[in-house]
Parts: sequence; C-alpha cells; structure tokens
Amino acid sequence: MTNSKKIEKNMLRERAKKLPEVTEEMYSKVNKEYKQLTKEFIKNQGLSPKSQIQYESVIRQFGWFMYTQLNDKPFNKISKRDFLNYISYLREDRKMSSSAIGIRKSVISSFCNYLENIIVGDEDFEQYDKFRNFTRGLPAIPKTQTYDKVKVTRNEYLYMMEELEKREHWLGMAWLATAFNVGARRAEIIQFKTEIVLNDFPEDSPHIMSHNVRGKGRGEDGKNLQYMINSEAYNYMKQWIDKRGYDHEYIFTTKHNGEYQVMDESWADYFCSTTLSDLLGRRINCHIFKSSAITHLLESGIPIELVSKFVAHHEDVSTTMKHYDLRDFEEERNSIFSKLDKTD
Repeated sequence: MTNSKKIEKNMLRERAKKLPEVTEEMYSKVNKEYKQLTKEFIKNQGLSPKSQIQYESVIRQFGWFMYTQLNDKPFNKISKRDFLNYISYLREDRKMSSSAIGIRKSVISSFCNYLENIIVGDEDFEQYDKFRNFTRGLPAIPKTQTYDKVKVTRNEYLYMMEELEKREHWLGMAWLATAFNVGARRAEIIQFKTEIVLNDFPEDSPHIMSHNVRGKGRGEDGKNLQYMINSEAYNYMKQWIDKRGYDHEYIFTTKHNGEYQVMDESWADYFCSTTLSDLLGRRINCHIFKSSAITHLLESGIPIELVSKFVAHHEDVSTTMKHYDLRDFEEERNSIFSKLDKTD
C-alpha cells in the first residue's frame, strides 16, 4: 500500500467546505420575486429529478448570498462585480473546485437567459426591461488542481473483496462486485431488482441482461439502460439476498426508521470514503468504479467500440476515451523510442 499512499499525497487538495444548508426559515427571508421567478424557471426546464434538486440547491444558495452579503439586493440589480464576488467567495472561502463553481455559474447563467428570453418585455416585470445576463463575458474560472483518477485494479478489487468477506460485509461485497464488474453508476446500481437473481445463471452465456434502469438524461424517464451482469456480480448479489434475511423488491436495501428501503445514493459515498479508502490507503470515491470497470475490460483486450456501446452506454466512443479510459499505455510509450533506436 506504500505506492498508493504516495499517490494520495500527490493528489491532496484542500477539501471544499460544504455550503450551509439553506433552511425553509432562511429561504423565507429571500426576495419573493426571486423565489417566484426561479420556481417558474425550474418548472419549465424539463429537468430530471436529480438535476432539479441540484438547480434548486444552487438557486437557494445564491438567494441566501444575495440576502446576507448583498444587502438583499433584487436579482435584476445584480452586477458582474457582485457575481464575481460570489465566485471568489466559493473559491477562496469555501475552497470549491473549478468544476463545482462552474456548475453554479451555469445554473445562474441559465436562469439569466430565461429572464432575457421570457421575462424581459413582460409588462408585469418592467423592472427587468434592461436586464442582461451578468455572467456573460466574465473571466474564465481558473482550473483548480483536482484528484487524479487512479483506477482500481483487479488485484485491488480482489483484496477489498477478501477483506470485506472477513468482516462478513455481504452488502458491501455485493455493491463492490456490481460496481467493478458491471460499470453502472451508483444511482443505477440501487435500481437493480431482486428479479435479476431469481433464476439460475445460464451455463451457456457469460452474462445476463438486467431489466431497464433509468440512466442520466433529461426529464422524468431519463435514458433507459440495460446492463450486462456477469456471473461474478450475480453471485455476490445472490449471496447478499440469501444472507440479509428479508424479502424486498430491490437488491440494494438498508434499514431506515425501522423499515427496509432502497439504499440512498449517499450510502455508496460513505462506504467508499470510509471502508474502501481505508482498505486501499488512498482516497476512493464511487465514481471511479465505472472508469475502473471500463479500463479493466480494455486492458483485457475487448475493443473500445464494444465497451463504449454495451458497457459504458456512450453514444460516442470519444466520450469513453476521454473520460473513462484510464490505461497508462506504458508498454506502448516505451516502444516509441526503442523503435527509433533500432533504425538509427
């Protein structure tokens, strides 16, 4: 684990301080017109449920900033300087990454565009007649150093599975085997139903297909996806179901307020940041497993076109190459100049 700890040391960046939750009591103090217009804006965007939650959070946070830091200034009076001060606050005080700040800038910019396109010229909002998107033309957000993506290798996966088995952490084993072998996202894994393992795994096939799950995408339905479940993931799913001692429609469940329910996405975050990170001696998050699953298949010689289409579910192979292929190509790189040396 020594090399892993060295990697972690090189990847360290001060963690962002979580923005304080804007409670209903706090938000009740925010400008009423701002709340009305942002509510209309969100309703008309056709957002997925998860995106809607994110938009609402960003809008509430900026509303609270206007109330507390800008003397309750109405939104139509917000200037470029005001918004730059907000970005500075997120970067310097909250230590947010450039990508996290970029999401917040994007949401507020979309709201500004909505006001320009829909509200400007409305006789009920004459105060917005001269409104312009104040995020437009601002300096680019400086890129911050982020944690490098370090794949979870097959050997590391097997080591973690062995340690989890010693602890009889059957749920953790089922989740890890699914994340590493199937390549589904955390929000998709928790949608897998018990029906997947009701029938014996076929002897004449290396995989079975899951039912449809909701993937990333706009609207309520998002993108319908079917995942290939290999025998390894299947066996650990079945082991967890046999061990848990209760029936449930879904595989990945936990007890909450005395009832067994589908696990929250935050379970995977906590499991990775505590248990798995501790086992490997470096920071592990749940998002690395999709990349690790894809990379393991590519290193095994599976063509990237097939992995991209049937495992990653990407419409363009370039997305897989750019964001999920974590191969180091060490042998290929070493061969470049060795070939030149032989021709000299």
